[in-house]
Parts: sequence; C-alpha cells; structure tokens
Amino acid sequence: MAQDKSSDGRLRIKVSAYEHKLLDDSVAKIIEAANRFDAEVAGPIPLPTKMKKYTVNRSTFIYNTSREQYEMRIHTRLIDIMNPNPKIVEALTNLSLPSGVNIDVKMS
Repeated sequence: MAQDKSSDGRLRIKVSAYEHKLLDDSVAKIIEAANRFDAEVAGPIPLPTKMKKYTVNRSTFIYNTSREQYEMRIHTRLIDIMNPNPKIVEALTNLSLPSGVNIDVKMS
C-alpha cells in the first residue's frame, strides 16, 4: 500500500528573530498548533546566537579616531515535527506570526 509522501520523515522548522521574547512566543504558538493534531514534537532547540558587530566613525573630520560600536543579535530555535500529516502542515501555514520572525521549513 502506497503511503502519502507528507506522512514520512520529519518537518524541520528553523525560527529566527532579533528579539528573543518575540521568538519564544512564536515558537510556543508553533508547538501548540502541532500538539493540537497530536504530533510528536522535538524541541525547541536553541541554536547559538549570531552577533553581527558594526563599527562606525563618530565624526568625519576632527575626531575621526573616535568610533561607535553597534551589534545585532540573531536568536534561532529549531523545532522538529516527526511524521507530519497534511492537517499539521495546513495549520502551520495558516498560523499568523508577528513581523520580525523568520521561518525556514524543510521536509526531510
């Protein structure tokens, strides 16, 4: 008997944002939507925070050795949903998440 392609494997969701509170709220929404359909969820697994640092001159002429430093932190979480069915995929696509939260979904 042939099985549905979407019922094999896992759904790997990588969620990233600049604010960790916003990220954790979004991850909780995703896990709650998956648990509604009795899915097996692994995660959220926190991945290392990426920091981008920028150095900018304070002045262009006289005090050009004085500098300002800024950094951006990108927080990332990883969620695995084992053996997803089409209802779970549909629930995740209809989920409304706040702006500033990036989601990358891969089937494997």
